[in-house]
Amino acid sequence: MNRCLKSIVAFGVISISPVAFAQDATDKWISEFQPASISEDEQRAEIKWFQDAAAPFRGMEINVVSETIATHEYEAQVLARAFTELTGIVVNHDLIGEGDVVEKLQTQMQSGENIYDAYINDSDLIGTHWRYQQVRNLTDWMAGEGADVTNPDLDLGDFIGASFTTGPDGKLYQLPDQQFANLYWFRYDWFTDPANMADFKSKYGYDLGVPVNWSAYEDIAEFFTGREIDGETVYGHMDYGKKDPSLGWRFTDAWMSMAGMGDKGEPNGLPVDEWGIRVNENSQPTGSCMARGGATNSPAAVYALQKYVDWLTKYAPPAAAGMVFSEAGPVPAQGNIAQQIFWYTTFTPDMVKPGIAVMNDDGTPKWRMAPSPHGAYWSEGTKIGYQDAGSWTLMKSTPVDRAKAAWLYAQFVVSKTVDVKKSHVGLTFIRESSVNHESFTERSPELGGLVEFYRSPARVQWSPTGTNIPDYPRLAQLWWQNIGDASSGAKSAKEALDSLCFAQERLLSRLERAGVQGDLGPKMNDEESDDYWLTQPGAPKPALANEKPQGQTISYDELIKSWQ
Repeated sequence: MNRCLKSIVAFGVISISPVAFAQDATDKWISEFQPASISEDEQRAEIKWFQDAAAPFRGMEINVVSETIATHEYEAQVLARAFTELTGIVVNHDLIGEGDVVEKLQTQMQSGENIYDAYINDSDLIGTHWRYQQVRNLTDWMAGEGADVTNPDLDLGDFIGASFTTGPDGKLYQLPDQQFANLYWFRYDWFTDPANMADFKSKYGYDLGVPVNWSAYEDIAEFFTGREIDGETVYGHMDYGKKDPSLGWRFTDAWMSMAGMGDKGEPNGLPVDEWGIRVNENSQPTGSCMARGGATNSPAAVYALQKYVDWLTKYAPPAAAGMVFSEAGPVPAQGNIAQQIFWYTTFTPDMVKPGIAVMNDDGTPKWRMAPSPHGAYWSEGTKIGYQDAGSWTLMKSTPVDRAKAAWLYAQFVVSKTVDVKKSHVGLTFIRESSVNHESFTERSPELGGLVEFYRSPARVQWSPTGTNIPDYPRLAQLWWQNIGDASSGAKSAKEALDSLCFAQERLLSRLERAGVQGDLGPKMNDEESDDYWLTQPGAPKPALANEKPQGQTISYDELIKSWQ
């Protein structure tokens, strides 16, 4: 018995006989998938469609993969089992690290070997998929070869992140499966404590509240670090610094744009994005270093990296410097962190567990999430935050029958039949109908601002990596290796970013010479002096005389009112 079937038996599925497709199986799973944005009759009809469409593939075993977060754990442990019982297609849904997902995808792209029948990989790869054309563009797939296995009730207009997975050609390359934003997290109870508010106002001259800019964040970090609250020594900041692939995401996930390094534009800055890479009017990358019009080693980027290093050293727990993303994420739930500027909402499920240090006895949180503060180089219209959009991707190297079976599973786990329930488990919204469901109106007081954020107009200002990045897997590797030199102290911030932009340009130049991306690939600018580009409009931007302007804060309660 293969390992997938073993796991299915362990979950109580005896076989994939016709009994699995009987009415009682449908009834069983509809009971599991409550609440829902559609009626039970509509759920039955949608399940019936999946059963009919899956009939030619009954008994097939397919392999799919995703990173390990709560949403995907629910899919792998519950939805894969449901899909198998209902359709007879056996799903092996692997959970591995995000870096491993990218590595497997890259290997399949390079070798043509069908490692997985479908991937949930970040929409950060949209520029890669659009240029290399090694994935099935779903617009053509759904209208052509995959039409017979495309759910008529998929309702693409209901997906809040479809723009993130659409290429400049207007084609949909990936289907969003989960989304989470990178927001600001803070201890609302401490920030509204009258004694803390009075002490802060006395020391800094303005109100303790949600920081609007990095100056206020730094002041708040200094204020709380070393204070004794409820018998605990408190830290004013949390982060991570180990030289690991996740350190790269810490920066490519819009840290530089939060500082103000890039150009204005939504969903990403143009012509210079949050990686510091410039593109021309044809979306061809033209440079990363200032000498070619990029901004990866610009004064704003150096400022962003130096602030990261300073705050990690001065205001975070000593152990943070040796942590990776997954280790650092749960730390604020332990109760001794005052705020975190770079906090992913995917950790919300771990932050709302009953009985933990950051929850009240009545089930409401002691913390809140809010929009991220911006750095000194930022101006209105510049990207302010990152949103992860893990999305289903079908490789052209996957045989058609296997791709069809995998596409059915992908649509099932994002269907209206299951999505509200899945959203309650993982808290990673992908559908308008789910985030606006009445059950989330009822639950919103328990989720610290998550529902309010996803219902607000601010949501569109948080976006994944855009189309400026022509080869995400290879370029992303350069970030953690070079940023790690700064976080460890081996290089200064400027030295590390010089090395990074040179490394990016070497790769861009190789892609240009190879011509593998055709007219969509890089077309590097000739080098000019840094001063030439620093005097041009937009990014790269010249150094500011004062990189710490007056701190600004806003009352959280006033902020929420503005969203409503």
